[in-house]
Parts: sequence; C-alpha cells; structure tokens
Amino acid sequence: MKRNILICTILFGWALAASAAPPGTLTSLHAIHSLTHAQAALKLPVDFEGTVTYRRVGETTLFLQDGEEGIYVFADEKFKLVAGDRVRVTGHAEDSFRPIAVADQITIHSHGALPKAVPATYDEMIRNQHDCQRVTVRAKVRSADIVLSAEKFTTHLTLQSDGGLIDAYVNSSDPVLVAGLLDAEVEASGVSGAHFDGKMQEIGIGLSVNSFDDLKILKRADTNVWSLPVTQMDEILSAHPANSAGQRVRVQGTITYYQPGSAVVLQNGSKSLWVKTGFEKSLRIGSKADATGFPDARNNFLTLAEGEIQESGAYAPVAPLPTTIKELNSSKHLYDLVSIQGQLIMEVREAAQDEYVLLSDGQVFSAIYRHPEVAGLQAQPMKQVPLGSKVTVAGICILEGSNPYIRDVPFSILMRTPDDISVVTGPSMLNIRNLIMVVGLLLVLAFAAIGRSWALERTLRRHTAKLAAVEQRRSRILEDINSARPLAEVLEGITEMISFIFEGAPCWCEVTDGAKLGGNAREAEQSRLIQEDILARSGPPLGRLCAALDSGSPAAPAEKEALQAGARLATLAIETRRLYTDLRRRSEFDLLTDIHNRFSLEKRLDRQIVEARETAGIFGVIYIDLDKFKQINDLHGHHIGDLFLQAVALRMKRQLRPHDTLARLGGDEFAVLVPIVRSRAEVGEVAQRLERCFSEPFVIEQLSLIGSASLGIALYPEDGVTRDSLLDAADVSMYIAKNSKERSSS
Repeated sequence: MKRNILICTILFGWALAASAAPPGTLTSLHAIHSLTHAQAALKLPVDFEGTVTYRRVGETTLFLQDGEEGIYVFADEKFKLVAGDRVRVTGHAEDSFRPIAVADQITIHSHGALPKAVPATYDEMIRNQHDCQRVTVRAKVRSADIVLSAEKFTTHLTLQSDGGLIDAYVNSSDPVLVAGLLDAEVEASGVSGAHFDGKMQEIGIGLSVNSFDDLKILKRADTNVWSLPVTQMDEILSAHPANSAGQRVRVQGTITYYQPGSAVVLQNGSKSLWVKTGFEKSLRIGSKADATGFPDARNNFLTLAEGEIQESGAYAPVAPLPTTIKELNSSKHLYDLVSIQGQLIMEVREAAQDEYVLLSDGQVFSAIYRHPEVAGLQAQPMKQVPLGSKVTVAGICILEGSNPYIRDVPFSILMRTPDDISVVTGPSMLNIRNLIMVVGLLLVLAFAAIGRSWALERTLRRHTAKLAAVEQRRSRILEDINSARPLAEVLEGITEMISFIFEGAPCWCEVTDGAKLGGNAREAEQSRLIQEDILARSGPPLGRLCAALDSGSPAAPAEKEALQAGARLATLAIETRRLYTDLRRRSEFDLLTDIHNRFSLEKRLDRQIVEARETAGIFGVIYIDLDKFKQINDLHGHHIGDLFLQAVALRMKRQLRPHDTLARLGGDEFAVLVPIVRSRAEVGEVAQRLERCFSEPFVIEQLSLIGSASLGIALYPEDGVTRDSLLDAADVSMYIAKNSKERSSS
C-alpha cells in the first residue's frame, strides 16, 4: 500500500512539473531531436532531465542521456558536474549539426550509475544512429598523444575500427598509460559524436571518453613500435612486401621542422619525410629522432600519418642546402631544408602566419612563418625587413604538387623561426618609395606656415575646453564621494582626471596597506615619476598619488598643483569611506567580543529564510546561554567577566565552519546560524562541538575559570518559518536543556 502511495506521489509530482512548464517548452530529449533546423534556430525554451554521460573540465562540452536519447548541451564552466549526475536543464534549443540545448540553469538532483554503453560499429556511428549516446567500440590504436585543449591536458587517440578511423578524446593525461597503447586492440566506451566543418557538414566521428577506466585493453601490441626495423624514407611503401598504407613503419632522421600538434619533418641525407602528428611535447630542431606511423601517399605526396616521435638524445643539425629557383621548381627538394636568395617585394602579417613575398630570377614565391599554436601565448611582432632588400631565406620546401615530369611546380619556403630570413643588402636609395617621401616632405613644408596660425587658435580652444572638462570631472568625483560608489571606483576616477590633465600619461594611486589603482606603474620605468602624499587629517599618510610623465619633458609647477588637488580629493574620499565603514561595522558587530550582534544575525536570518524558500532548503539555529555567568561577575568583577566573554566567543568561533555565523545577542546569550545542513542531526553535531569546547577551563589573568553552557537548536522550517519563531523555538529548546541540567545536578 505504501509503495502504491509513493508511486502515485511521484507521478503526481511529474504531472505537476509538466503542467508548470510554460506552453511551447520542450520537456524531453526526443522533442528536441524532433526539431528541424529551422525550428531549432527559433531558440525554443527547453526544460528536461537527463544523466551526465561526459563533462570536459574547462570547456563548455556536456553530454546528457535519458533512456536511449542523448544530446549535446552547451553549458558554462560554472556548472560543476561529473559523469553520473542526474540533472535538470532549463534554457533554449539552438541549431547545430543536430539541434542542441544551451543551458541557462542546471540543477543536480542525484548521482548514480551511467547509462549502459551499447555496442556500435563505425558504419552506425557515421550514420549518426548513436549520436550523443554512450557506446562501446572495438578498434586498434594507431596514435596516442597527450594534447593541450582549453588549457587542460587530455589524451587524443586515433582508433582504427573495421569501418574507418575514430578520434577518441580521454579526459586524462597519464603518460604511463598512454605510452602502452600504440597498436593495442582496445574496447573503448564513451559518447559518440560527429566532427563537422563550418557548414555543418560531417567530416568524421569522435568518441568522448571520461577516463582510462572506460578503455579496456583486449590485446597489447605484439612488438614495441620503437623496436620495428628502420625503413628508408623513400621505401616506406615498397621496402617490404607486407608493407602497405595500413601497416606501421619506423624511420630515422634529423628534425628540420616542427609545428606542435601538426607536423614534423625528418631529413636523412638527401631524403626527407613529412610526418603528420598530434604530438605536442617539446622537440629540438637539429636533434636525431625516430618516427613511427602509417604510410600515406595522396596528391603525389609521400607522408607518414598518425606519427609518433621519439628523440634519440643526439644533436646533429642539418645545414640548409643553397638552391635556385630552377632546382626548387623541379620537385626534387620536396620537404628538404633549403636556402635561397631573392628580393623582398611584399610582407603580410596574418592571424596564423607571417608571409614574405620574394622575387628571384623573374619568379615570385613566398616564405612563410607559421605562428606557434600555444594557448595564452600571443604571436610575436612580425620581423620587419625593408622592402626591396636582397635577402636569404631558409626553411622547408613545400610544393603545390609533386610531379617529376613538370619542371615549373609552384613552391613555398616554410620558415622555422623569424630569423630564417636575413638581409644580404639593403634596398637602393633611388626608388619610388623614397621619391614619394621627398615630394611629401616638400608638401609638408609648403603647408607648415598656413597650418601654424590655425594650430595656435585650435590650441587655445582646446585648452579652454580642457579646463571645463576637468571641472566637470571634479564635480562628478565629489558627487561619488558623497554617494555609495565603491572607494576603488572613486580613486580610479581621480587617477583618470589627473591622467586627463597630463594628456593621457599613466597615473595611479597607492593606498597604504591597500591596492594599487589606476594606470600601470610598470610604464614608469622609462619615464619621469612625480608623486604626492595623500595626507590624513591626523596620523601617517593614507597613501600617495603618482604619475609617469615623458622623461624628455621639463618639470613645471602646474604638475605639482594638479597632483596636490588630486591628493586632497583622495584624502576626502578615503577618510569619508573609512568613517562610513567604521559606523557600519559598529552597527553589525559586538564591541566587546568582536563577533556579530543581534541586528546582524537577524539580517542574515532574513536572507537565509528567503534563500531556503527559493531552493526548498533547510538550515539550523543554535541558542546558547552561559551557565552561572553572574557568579563570575559577582566573585571576580565585571573586568574578568568581560575577558571571560571574549575568551568564550573566541573558543566557540573556532568550533564553527567558515560559513557558520556566531552572534552575541546580549549579556551571556549567544546564537549560531548554521546555513548548510542536511538534517537536524548535523545541527546537533555542531551544538555538541560547542558544548564540548567548555570542558577545558578558561585561564584569565592567572585565574582558572570553569565554564559551561546550555544549548538549544531549531530547524527551518520544522520549528519555525520566521526569524522570531526560529529564535523562540531555539530559546525554548535551550531552557529545556538548562532545566534538565539543573535537575540532574540537584
């Protein structure tokens, strides 16, 4: 009977929740999947539940599954979730490769087991039959690399299944586990998803794996990949009859180029090989290394795919081979480290690379330096080379096509560092650019006299406008001082006013034992620094106001006057705000024990009640009354009594958690607000800690005083739903405990 009642209650709750959802809200994953692209673009509201099957820390990636339906959710990093959490998501739908959900709010209901992963094949996954669902695939590991994604290390595996390649991303980066995966046969469980381009066209499939616990090794590699026989670079497709594009090979050479996460070029004598790799660890150009991967011959290029690199420790750099346009056009130096001379005719800075366009023997080619793709690292400024200079560039020869029967194949030089371009001779002085500069200078001199009188008049108007603007800023700062604006904003406003007076020079305020506010003090290293103390009406200075002016400008009396005016405003702002802060603290803290007073506790109780009603939560209140405190006052005097109260407050405060609030209600009565609890028993545990802290005597001015207290607890909302009713209930509970203690002692 009880079970039937429970089932009816759950069904009624679900029905009530469904009826509470606004009309048009999508409440299931199936409803979201059923949207067309046009409907998903309308961003219809969603409100549904599901189990977290994958969460990538540091990213917005989140997969949920409910039954056999799975979905991708765009969720802010602030939502701290782990696989197995049962959650409710509210937000809106959005168009993507398939309709997805964007989370505005996520509420965790419980934590449990993940949905069972179903066996899947490559063909099923590429047809999206298991999109966003937990699946299990069997495959062979072709490559295994630790990569940096969203400033977090993760493991990227390339899996060779019966149908094709699968990219698997494991939420872990243990190098020991990664090292033993190459060529192993594994069973991987994770969330199936699609890779797609900017047009939302599918270009591959991926598997999001929570940890290495979801990766089961069925059979390890028969041979260590670094023990394979070394194959000549130009024989990786034909050296052994068994070799093919599907069998791993190993080559050796010197590293001549490295783009982390993209490619490595190895050169051995006259042979060179481009190795595609996800490898991101540090490699030194010039080091000897081994590479292992899978031969790939496409578009007339012989390369190694899914490559892994291992340095040998030997350093034997390859010198660039001097070449000519005719030699490079012949396709015979593909991927070789070469050098060539030419005249610089153009340089272009792009987001991902710097490009230098050169002319040599009547033919134009490009020398390209690709910026390192390192998270949080900004590209260095482009190396400036005067146009028209004769330069030498060194780097890897890359071609648009490799055909030995075509003699004029376009090529580019892939530079390794910006220093791979160097000037041989500067540009000629007699050129169009210099002639234009001379004509421009003559025009400037011709108009200089006309512009001088106009500039003087304009300077006078600008000075008058500047004085008006300074006075307007000063008035606004005085208004901010008398308002509730934060002190930091007021002081920043003062530094902005001084910076405006000094024509944009950096200005900052250093508050004593406080923050530095305003402009960047580091800019003062090569500047003329001026400063003025922020004087207090009494006592030491409150700080100082500083400005960094042009080191070449002479000192002027107006500079000190401007700083003094700003310092006076800063004095007024700091002392006014400190007076307000002191008054506010006196209103909320007990002057004797330096803990919260009744007024502060009542405000926090009111806020806690509002929060608990919004979240349907609970919290506790503990009422504390010191036993026989009057006897201490009568026997030892009020001075000892005050010191006793201070010691009691300090000892009780040490028993509480950071989010608990201890307050003195008056006399020898205290109360504690316990905001984060899950049951009455937890409130009782806090009360027991408080009661036990009186077991040791209090040593005050060589007196050993025995103290004790009576405590009572109340739980919201069982014992009261208002501030007064909760305090009354805790007070009553305390008196019951006190009377019980007195009866037992008598």
